[in-house]
Amino acid sequence: MQDADKKTRRHSELLAHLHQHHFISLEDISSRFAVTSQTARRDLITLEEAGKVVRRHGGATLAEPPIDPVTYRRRRIEHAAGKARIGRRVAELVGDGAALFLDTGTTCEAVAAELTTRRDLRVVTYSLRSATLLSEVESASVAVPGGFVRHVDAGVLSHGTEDFVRRFRFDAAVISVSGIDAGGEMGDDDPGEVLAVRAAMQRADRTILAVDSSKFGRRALVCLGSIADVDILVTDVAPPPELRALLEAGGVTVEVC
Repeated sequence: MQDADKKTRRHSELLAHLHQHHFISLEDISSRFAVTSQTARRDLITLEEAGKVVRRHGGATLAEPPIDPVTYRRRRIEHAAGKARIGRRVAELVGDGAALFLDTGTTCEAVAAELTTRRDLRVVTYSLRSATLLSEVESASVAVPGGFVRHVDAGVLSHGTEDFVRRFRFDAAVISVSGIDAGGEMGDDDPGEVLAVRAAMQRADRTILAVDSSKFGRRALVCLGSIADVDILVTDVAPPPELRALLEAGGVTVEVC
């Protein structure tokens, strides 16, 4: 009974840590709670089976992302016209017959809606909303990884998502981010998403960054990389001068629509 109580307290403290810091590694669990790495791994498996965490490489995040459902729904409405224009331009750039990775998020959902006009696409995405839209296209082939479905955005993520993405080669990775700071650093709020997106970028011939102007000057929780790592930026308003200079220096094509 005492061991069970200790395990329950450890799980509660572990979840409290995740609510504050959003990620915990196996090493952190072992050190913080004075347990073996095997016990730390079993803790994460138990919590994942309960739907409370999602295991990542070397650790775990909360099953729900830091953003709440109300905020996400508001983002779907905000800048909707601009996101629709971004989606149309990305669909034009992609063309028919492409193999694509499609990120999650409201802007990428707008991209998915416009991609329904294309033919013979092969798409890998962990967004169930985007997958559902594209599944209505008879000529499209859509692959999604296994895992838990996040209520906030219908994203499907697990510790195996990165490996799933690495199985494919892409003509283009269409990605979005939570923010791009003044120094050109792209970021997201979920470490697991960052790992999956990095894998997609490495497996793609080119990377298309689709973001509305509200992301400029915003810093996110986890660094994805430099804006110079993308090939094309598609946005609704011209980036501010400091970002334009970085984009020019990095040879990034900017499409304002």
